[in-house]
Amino acid sequence: MKCEKEFTVALAGNPNVGKSTVFNALTGLKQHTGNWVGKTVGNAKGSFVFNKRKYIITDLPGTYSLCAHSEEEVLASNHICFDEPDVTVIVCDASCLERNLNLVFQVTEITSKAVICVNMVDEAQKKNITIDTDKLSKILGIPVVPTCAKSKKGLRNLLEAIESVAEKGTYSNDKAIVYTSKIESAIAKLLPFAQKICEDEKKQRFICIRFLLNDKDILNGLCEKFGICGDNEELKKMIALADEMRVEHDYTEEIISCIFMNAEGTAAECVSKTYERKFARDRKIDRILTGKLTGIPIMLLMLLVILWITIAGANYPSSLLSQIFAYLENVFSDSLKAICSPDILNSVLVEGIFRVLAWVVSVMLPPMAIFFPLFTILEDYGVLPRIAFNLDKAFKKAGACGKQALCLCMSLGCNACGITGARIIDSKRERLLAIITSSLIPCNGKFPTIISVITMFVIGSSTGLIPDIAGAAMLALVIAVSVGAVMIVSRVLSKTLLKGMPSSFTLELPPYRTPQFGKVLIRAFLDRTLFVLGRAVIVAAPAGLIIWLMANVYAGDISLLEHCTQFLDPFGRLMGLDGVILFAFILGFPANEIVVPIIIMAYSQSSALTEITELSALKELFIANGWTMSTAVCMIIFVLFHFPCSTSCITVYKETGSIKWTAVSFIIPTIIGIIMCISANGLFALLEY
Repeated sequence: MKCEKEFTVALAGNPNVGKSTVFNALTGLKQHTGNWVGKTVGNAKGSFVFNKRKYIITDLPGTYSLCAHSEEEVLASNHICFDEPDVTVIVCDASCLERNLNLVFQVTEITSKAVICVNMVDEAQKKNITIDTDKLSKILGIPVVPTCAKSKKGLRNLLEAIESVAEKGTYSNDKAIVYTSKIESAIAKLLPFAQKICEDEKKQRFICIRFLLNDKDILNGLCEKFGICGDNEELKKMIALADEMRVEHDYTEEIISCIFMNAEGTAAECVSKTYERKFARDRKIDRILTGKLTGIPIMLLMLLVILWITIAGANYPSSLLSQIFAYLENVFSDSLKAICSPDILNSVLVEGIFRVLAWVVSVMLPPMAIFFPLFTILEDYGVLPRIAFNLDKAFKKAGACGKQALCLCMSLGCNACGITGARIIDSKRERLLAIITSSLIPCNGKFPTIISVITMFVIGSSTGLIPDIAGAAMLALVIAVSVGAVMIVSRVLSKTLLKGMPSSFTLELPPYRTPQFGKVLIRAFLDRTLFVLGRAVIVAAPAGLIIWLMANVYAGDISLLEHCTQFLDPFGRLMGLDGVILFAFILGFPANEIVVPIIIMAYSQSSALTEITELSALKELFIANGWTMSTAVCMIIFVLFHFPCSTSCITVYKETGSIKWTAVSFIIPTIIGIIMCISANGLFALLEY
């Protein structure tokens, strides 16, 4: 279909108002939606066609205000202010409209080309909240459309409103924020300078208010959009005058107070509420999940249940995948022989690359396929913000931010996901703390090794419900130790390399919502499981080649692999390990999943990775090579605390753009692991003595 015109649309709104759901419903894209703050951490773009007109729509990061605090809020603010979209759609939560109107008033101060989408009206109705959208539209002078994006109700009305504003170009929304006479007087003094920057009267007022709020982020927007940068004389005079006025009077609190009063006044006119049982029920649940005595224990119990389900549920599919890959390996080998491929090439491709890939997939895929959907269900129910609330005080004492708890939860699946998730933290200092400490949390690649060692040396090799529960409890204890390490490292860094006070932040506790389980399963598998697995596979393939070369290239009578393990053995013994284990960790840098297979290969003196499916046989092999309870404990410690994998290191560098912070992220867990292993080994030696 040939489109007659093309328009740009900006999709703005507070976090957790269903903005991404509206975006998906309009464009047909499948951007991941969630029920916690910071879900959208960048601009997502899509398009749709309506009545032969094409619309390019940008889903902006969630923001409570255009006076930005985080990089994502700067992104949203600058796009609305300076990119001048043809229509700005402000998505609001119908169940708490008064809070959302703060952003609405700020956006309508800048542009008249706006539409309000009052989303999730179904949830508001359940709470007996009624909104007079016609009255709200008359007050604000712009279209107001009630919708339920999840079920696509009201979307056509929204499309018609977008079309109307795009075609008309503007609405006569004379409703502006009513400021005090002192603020209006200050704006009047700055206005002559703003008039030289742009012609739009609304933007002129907005620029003046930003300077009164000491919002330095607006300078970049002025430079990029209007070419008026820091060396501009008029801009310097405006900044100097604003600084001078702020010395005499702090306008920040007064401006914010005016915005809130306008929002609350408008909400009072348009919103009616009656007591509702569901709302009271949510508050009762919150008192339990966030209570001083109950919050942390329930959080730990949830973790224990998730880990138990992951451990117990991953065993069978992991074994099945191993059998499938064993069959495929034989088929692959026979195919190479059939085309007369050289034996050395067959060995490299089959016993080197393919076998490592098979190990990574069969070990990683089942637990991730279980863990990520469970994690996503908690996310969609709205439990994760409660976890951050419970841990906020502890993180604040460590000089960090409560949002770091969300990053740690994501790190349980994959450290790289936790590192990327740190974007939701406003403060750059606290974001670095979250990035650096993410690798202290055991990820999906470490779990199988920790579980195996716990089962063999601590619990015993028996199977069944009780060992699974005991294994989950031990694993929960390991995670608790890692969280403690995160707190300590955060505290030390905040007093040394990353000095500063912990910042305050707005943490919304969203209503409890029933997830759409079908979408949860599909999105968790495609967006998270396959994404993480794909990165692991990419690094595992060359790792397989290197391992094969190390095991098959000889210097003298022994292979390069044996030379390296012998060289590292003295230091390994000091740590309660041995040279084989240390070198396995080094070769396992691309993916933690291949550490144990390398150990087995070295102990078996094999030229290729060898799989031992029975834990009893694996325990016998380890004991035959000198393993004791001390070795097992030190192994668990070093699995928990050692350098992050290559994927995590690359992600740290991409997020920070710094070799320095990548090196710090690499060194800190390694030093912790070495010190703890030497201490544990020494303690065991004293007990034996």
